[in-house]
Amino acid sequence: MTKIINWKTKETIIEDNYSTIKELAKRAVEEKISLAYANLRGANLEGAILHKADLYKADLYKANLRGANLKEADLQEADLRGTNLKGAELYEAFLRGAYLESSDIGSNERLEGLLKALGFNII
Repeated sequence: MTKIINWKTKETIIEDNYSTIKELAKRAVEEKISLAYANLRGANLEGAILHKADLYKADLYKANLRGANLKEADLQEADLRGTNLKGAELYEAFLRGAYLESSDIGSNERLEGLLKALGFNII
């Protein structure tokens, strides 16, 4: 059984017997199921279609979001520490309060430019 759990309440957000976490997350977005507070720590979401996903306060610590479509996603206060964001599409994503320490943005020039404009030091 594959499931995505709410880290705050420990309740199951979505589950099924055959999907990967990546497929479950995509299905949640398609079915307009909120992934707020989702425990996606270390999840492989490479290339995932998460357009307009509600990932408010989601735990994405060390997740792989390389090449993911996160356009217009709500990532406010999400834990993105150590996350691979290389090539991720973050156009109009909401990142207020997101934790980005040690995130790998690689050659994501749009995100790098945004972060510099907001006063972040890019190392």
